[in-house]
Amino acid sequence: MNDFENAIELKGVTKKYDGFTLNNVSFAVPKGSIMGFIGQNGAGKSTTIKAILGIIGIDSGEIQIFGKDHLKEEYELKEDIAAVFDELPFHDSLNAKQINIIMSGMYRNWDKALFFRYLDRFGLPQKKKCGKFSKGMRMKLQIAVALSHGAKLLIMDEATTGLDPVVRNEILDIFLEYLQDENKSILMSSHITSDLEKIADCVTFIDNGEILLSDYKDSILESHAVIRCSKADYTMIDQNDFISARVTDFGADVMVSDKNAMQQKYPKLMIEPTTLEEIMLFYVNRKKKEWS
Repeated sequence: MNDFENAIELKGVTKKYDGFTLNNVSFAVPKGSIMGFIGQNGAGKSTTIKAILGIIGIDSGEIQIFGKDHLKEEYELKEDIAAVFDELPFHDSLNAKQINIIMSGMYRNWDKALFFRYLDRFGLPQKKKCGKFSKGMRMKLQIAVALSHGAKLLIMDEATTGLDPVVRNEILDIFLEYLQDENKSILMSSHITSDLEKIADCVTFIDNGEILLSDYKDSILESHAVIRCSKADYTMIDQNDFISARVTDFGADVMVSDKNAMQQKYPKLMIEPTTLEEIMLFYVNRKKKEWS
């Protein structure tokens, strides 16, 4: 029995660049869950993932993976982590058979038979150079590699971007299969919030280097809602009661973070359920407060 509760834990992680700061980032990925990591391009998702993987150093804070320091135990931890990026990390001249040989020399637990089963399942040729693969085939190849060395943590950085819906659904199903083992966990960054709405257990939302929300997905969707009202009704809503409002000639959509309290305070107004994409949009515009 493992004694760690979180697959990943970040506490106060800060990394300063010229023009961008990852500012005091704290969140945890509970063991056995899929954490959706959402935010606009440039919000800090990739920087955070690179810090977790030890690709970049941090200025302050603490990162633990499986309850261990991500740098002190780096070599041991890397055996149990698989990372999938939007670009293929293998040279274009390599084929799947050659990649199998390379990976078997890198990972103690490399499972050649499982790798070739994934190749068959994904319809991937063994001898074709991966430089000639389509984007969907390249992604499936990365996932076949990621799932063939017994990794307990899968980290995906914008891995489904640019894939057609059929391939995306196939890949999402594989992730759900992977999580049948409750010791396995996934951190999946994406700006395709509809994918995360389907499969994520938890959601962390980063904007401009800062964490705005991190909670179970259902809790976020249950507490947030949109008031759809006329301009006249909108003027009656206290500015402190909402995150931001989209105001047009036809009326206003107002995002609130405490649906039940707002239903009691404004019983005559129509309050509707929302989506992760809509929540993200209204939070991104929170400093303007009112936008169109």
